[in-house]
Amino acid sequence: MSDRPRPRSSLRTAVVWEVLKDALERRVKATGRDVLDVLDTGGGTGNFAVPVARLGHRVTVVDPSPNALFGLERRVAEAGVADRVRGVQGDVQGLLDVVEREAYDAVLCHGVLEYVDDPAEGVRNAVSALRPSGTLSLLAAGLGGAVLARALAGHFTDARQALTDPAGRWGEGDPVPRRFTPEQLTALVGDAGLEIGAVHGVRVFADLVPGVLVDTEPGAVDALLKLEMAAAELPAFHSVATQLHVLGEKRG
Repeated sequence: MSDRPRPRSSLRTAVVWEVLKDALERRVKATGRDVLDVLDTGGGTGNFAVPVARLGHRVTVVDPSPNALFGLERRVAEAGVADRVRGVQGDVQGLLDVVEREAYDAVLCHGVLEYVDDPAEGVRNAVSALRPSGTLSLLAAGLGGAVLARALAGHFTDARQALTDPAGRWGEGDPVPRRFTPEQLTALVGDAGLEIGAVHGVRVFADLVPGVLVDTEPGAVDALLKLEMAAAELPAFHSVATQLHVLGEKRG
């Protein structure tokens, strides 16, 4: 079974998945172990846990939602990886109450920091769960992407509000509690004692292109995906990405 996301959904996940998969391969070579211990905090129903388990690794998913963990249980059973994935109820701020310190080769923290009271504490807890030389995969909402999206939709006041708001919110109706600039996110990772391995812009174009164009034009999904992959590593596009992905390595 392929570990690649399905084409339409891959517009949102492909960049992160390719970077993560390469990082896991490097950890396998560095440790000499074919099976890694991976922690997915805020992992929900297993969007990343299942493909990581398909690579042969052991995955612990920590999530505060019982419903999400129930969905995870069904999903891993259907994928045939139930023996490699376990779910634990908890969150990143109480992470060390439910998992051991320095027990994981890689920690995924995707879509979590936007919703916690103290992002710095969340990153520190994730780092504490890493073994020396372990890898942190951090994905969070980008400020620039939200500003651009509101402006292109004609909501210019909202766009300006997001630019000036300390949390990067465009108004009371904004469903995202907090957004980050590339500098803010890399500072959080660096301050937690990690070396920055890579920074990628995620969904630079995918959220701006009309869905009808992507769905109806032959080859559009593949072409847009290639464009996203090409732009992801270029710093010029980080400031307008919907999401930001930072890969960090814990010092040995």
